Amino acid sequence: MSRLHVVSGKGGTGKTTVAAALALALATEGRRTLLVEVEGRQGIAQVFETEALPYEERKIAVAPGPDGASAADSARGGVGRRAGEVHALAIDAERALLDYLQMFYKLGSAGRALKKLGAIDFATTIAPGLRDVLLTGKACEAVRRKDKHGAYVYDAVVMDAPPTGRITRFLNVNDEVAGLAKMGPIHNQAQAVMRVLKSPETAVHLVTLLEEMPVQETADGIAELRAAGLPVGGIVINMTRPAVLDTEDLDIAARSARTGVAKALSQAGLGGARRGGLAERLIDPLLEQAREHAERVDLERAQHAELTAIGLPTYELELLPEGVDLAGLYRLARDLRKQGPI
Repeated sequence: MSRLHVVSGKGGTGKTTVAAALALALATEGRRTLLVEVEGRQGIAQVFETEALPYEERKIAVAPGPDGASAADSARGGVGRRAGEVHALAIDAERALLDYLQMFYKLGSAGRALKKLGAIDFATTIAPGLRDVLLTGKACEAVRRKDKHGAYVYDAVVMDAPPTGRITRFLNVNDEVAGLAKMGPIHNQAQAVMRVLKSPETAVHLVTLLEEMPVQETADGIAELRAAGLPVGGIVINMTRPAVLDTEDLDIAARSARTGVAKALSQAGLGGARRGGLAERLIDPLLEQAREHAERVDLERAQHAELTAIGLPTYELELLPEGVDLAGLYRLARDLRKQGPI
């Protein structure tokens, strides 16, 4: 069985970007990964700057080489430089249910008739547990799928999953369908999904920022996942920023004579150092910015310590000031690979 990586995180932490970067990072040396979306937001298409994904697996990227070579260099081949591939799939619950009905009940055109009558939308609405079984089941099927030679089609499947607050319920499909089906195909499907989700080849990764609410939600999510017996992987700290000033630098700035600071600013070409001059007027705003920066650094260090205390592997991805375009995505994938296996 290939490996399943489930990526979750509080809204706004960049979990879709991290899932995409992870899929790229895993697709090295000729490996193939499948990046799966289950929320219907077409977030993967946006990150990869491509058209909306249909309900079919499509190649959307060539991964960089294992030594950091560009995708173009990797595609040219060579020993140790084989390009990998990232395929993507946007799973639609309605289409997945039609597949399910065809697989187990051979409904064919009758299934399409049910769709026209709205029965499928009705079924997934009154039984949300069924919807989750269908979504996770499609990803788990890709994990187990083999080609005609008996080799797994994908080396890894990466799922861009729902946010942390819903992730345990979404993955714990056995509990969700317990009241829906005690036996039969739905029950068996849920059990097959849980065998994959609770296997050693599955890992649920949590994406967070160094802020109080995301860190707390990450800690709570990990506790819930562990209580449900679901395998937790690592913590990805996203959008980290370098510390421009440390506390010692701030203390030095605060103790400096105002006239000395003004003189230094004046020598840097920022106006005259006389009282009331531009350089003198810049002192208070600059010192205030320095204090705010130091407070942020202290807060982030405290949040980082809380995450470290959880005892899981941690990975850090820097904030890209220009935003995450396609080039930035490849850069994040390279940074993930440098930090070791995930």
